[in-house]
Amino acid sequence: MAFATRDGVRLYWRLDGAAEKPALFLLNSIGTDLGLWDRVVPLLLPQFRVLRMDARGHGASDAPAGDYSLDMLAADAVAVMDAAEIERAAVCGLSLGGMVAMTLALNAPERVNALICACTSAQMDVAAWTNRIETVRAQGMAAVAEMALQRFFCEPFTRTHPEIVATVRTGLLGMSAEGYAGCGAAIRDMRLLERLNLITAPTLVIYGARDVSTPFAGHADQLMAKIPGVRGAGLAAPHQACLEAPSAFAGAARDFLSDLSGGAAVREAGEVLFEAGLAVRRKVLGDAWVDKSLAGRTPFNADFQAMITRYAWNEIWGRPGLDHRTRRLLVIAITAALGRWEEFRLHVRAGLEQGGFTQDELKEVLMQTAIYAGVPAANTAFAEAAEVMSAV
Repeated sequence: MAFATRDGVRLYWRLDGAAEKPALFLLNSIGTDLGLWDRVVPLLLPQFRVLRMDARGHGASDAPAGDYSLDMLAADAVAVMDAAEIERAAVCGLSLGGMVAMTLALNAPERVNALICACTSAQMDVAAWTNRIETVRAQGMAAVAEMALQRFFCEPFTRTHPEIVATVRTGLLGMSAEGYAGCGAAIRDMRLLERLNLITAPTLVIYGARDVSTPFAGHADQLMAKIPGVRGAGLAAPHQACLEAPSAFAGAARDFLSDLSGGAAVREAGEVLFEAGLAVRRKVLGDAWVDKSLAGRTPFNADFQAMITRYAWNEIWGRPGLDHRTRRLLVIAITAALGRWEEFRLHVRAGLEQGGFTQDELKEVLMQTAIYAGVPAANTAFAEAAEVMSAV
């Protein structure tokens, strides 16, 4: 086991990945150890060398008595970087880890080349944390463990992944009450809000739509309003987003860090292809339909919508070998043959409204479909087309 020592306090750390990869330093939330990142690390190792540590008071690190501060915890992080012989790193922290990461970026900006603040805040309820600290010191970790777990996870995840929740519960119950209270004091006493505008590292804020501990309103929104040049990424996840949504979390981190290392050119090229495809899509389907489709995008389907705009509408519909009239009629025949009636109706309506073909040409395509795809398919197609024509 690897330890760094600062002011007589031993700090446990772990380094994974190839030495030639850029370093990514992960800082965990209060009440968890570096195992918090176990579901994310395998998704990051192809691109990064991943450094983790147990904050003082947590895991295998020492838990000295008394209140800790964010400055103290950030200095611990620097000591771990020194022990791991990492001069600079992208730093990603969740909850308390995000507060420490911001403090590290402010106190030692030369050590931080990028910052990811996940499910975190620059200010918390002082009274609530004062009460929690007093409770833990008087009654031990059992007094707050279940409350913390309820704030960490969504109920469906608790039901479907009881082994993960049980592991986190065991860690909470087994950790030092003094260590938890010490880190709680760092949260209670932080003064980050007025310093956010001094952060110079490129920054991503990851926030969870189901996070009740540090919801977007009053927490992530303040970070995004005050940190210069900040980007945001919302996940359909609760407070422990890296445990409940590891793929989405890792993807957001990878995309952000890739942009900083030259991936922006790839993203910009994709945007050019998207805009080219969007122009064709508007020409074929009409502005009203496309605007409605774009307005209906969600975080779940947005990438799919972007993909079909780039490839179907730019790469295929944009090819010079066939004109749009011919492509429209091909789509009518193919969707009728396959029974894809929603898409069939869309292209019948668009073709008639946009003057892409006549009703007689549509009839001839469906007559041909009857021979090569079957009378039942054509029968349904005639009925579907007649319904669309009555509304055009």
